[in-house]
Amino acid sequence: MTRIQPDIEYATVDGTSLALDLYLPETGDPVPVVLYLHGGGWQVGDKRDGATERLERIASYGIAVASANYRFATQATYPAQVHDVKAAVRWLRAHGAAYGLATEKIGVWGASAGAYLATMAGLTAKNAELEGTVGDDLDQSSHVDAVVHWFGQSDLLANSRRTWLEKEILNPPFEGPLLGLADVSQNPAAARAASPLTWVGADAPPFLIAHGDRDRITPSSESLALHDALVRAGAESTMILLGGAGHEGEEFDRPDHLRLTAAFLLSHLGSAA
Repeated sequence: MTRIQPDIEYATVDGTSLALDLYLPETGDPVPVVLYLHGGGWQVGDKRDGATERLERIASYGIAVASANYRFATQATYPAQVHDVKAAVRWLRAHGAAYGLATEKIGVWGASAGAYLATMAGLTAKNAELEGTVGDDLDQSSHVDAVVHWFGQSDLLANSRRTWLEKEILNPPFEGPLLGLADVSQNPAAARAASPLTWVGADAPPFLIAHGDRDRITPSSESLALHDALVRAGAESTMILLGGAGHEGEEFDRPDHLRLTAAFLLSHLGSAA
């Protein structure tokens, strides 16, 4: 069984309350914790997305899940969302013990736009500009010890490289609004600076990357590029290509894939004592 503690405020910024839901395994021991970040193109979505089929199931393997909301691009542009994620990590370190969490090591996991944010949090622990000043726990570290990246972006310029016909018939890329631009091609330097590929280094935490080979929103080449960059830098990365899976395909919530995800997290965060 999983206990759920909803709507815990981890920070307030510009009059906006930022909250998370905790999915807690039924155990009396301190349990490892992963911060989960939902998808939605940085414009829609909620921390309750996937609660039953995804978050509760991961918790059933003995891993607490802290599913957090963050500011949308309509409220604040990059790097506000990264600041929010780091504030949530710091909050977990400062207050997690009160909820039975083992916070010496913390993982971060995201889907789609959430995977981008999880990856940026994982790769930029030493960057003062991206640390931000959100929340009341600035004395805590925002370092994370493992990253699960599901079908997210690694190069924000990739979707701007479209033919005239693709631009006519496909939905507008959602990377632009994240940066406050109509199109990221208006400021390639800013897009590169905000791209995870720019921040890959040998000190990156271990990554588990999963993508569907039928993804028509974010092509699998985005995850393959991230995996390749991590490996070339000397970091640890495991890449899974799910056959037949589209963007947010049900294949990601299959029991076998969730067990694999849980095993990766437990191997790097430690199982319950």
